[in-house]
Amino acid sequence: MAATQPVSEECRVAINYVASFELHISDAYLSMAYCYPPDSVEPIFSGFFEDQAELKREHGKQFLRYLIGRENTVRLPVIKRPEVDNWQTGVKAVEYALELENQLSQLLIDLKTTASADNDSHFLRFMEKYLDKQKRNTTYLQRQLAYYRNEEKQEEEH
Repeated sequence: MAATQPVSEECRVAINYVASFELHISDAYLSMAYCYPPDSVEPIFSGFFEDQAELKREHGKQFLRYLIGRENTVRLPVIKRPEVDNWQTGVKAVEYALELENQLSQLLIDLKTTASADNDSHFLRFMEKYLDKQKRNTTYLQRQLAYYRNEEKQEEEH
């Protein structure tokens, strides 16, 4: 399929959803980055979530630019924001972040399957870097979660 032709309708809908979900994760990460009380020390994970918020926002924009470049329309679905005002602990924030990243991983895999069925090699090449980054990010969060859980367990034992 030529890169200037619109993507299939099924692929367009899926790309819009992925872009919207990337923006949703960006909002959640901003919330996690700044959820600590003003009189406390900034949590160690705050900088990570702030950086990830910017990265996820940029990823969402890149998917939207791709759609426009392929002469498709942008129709972002509304995804409800998390109803959490206080993430309580770093572990809770990282657990939720990992849950979001796992959902995004599945969306990307489903999108790749759709693009493969459409024989859209141009989009498949575009997606490869996101799939690679997603795998690295999920692995990183899994390791961080194991680390933070171990830290919490050691604190409880003392």
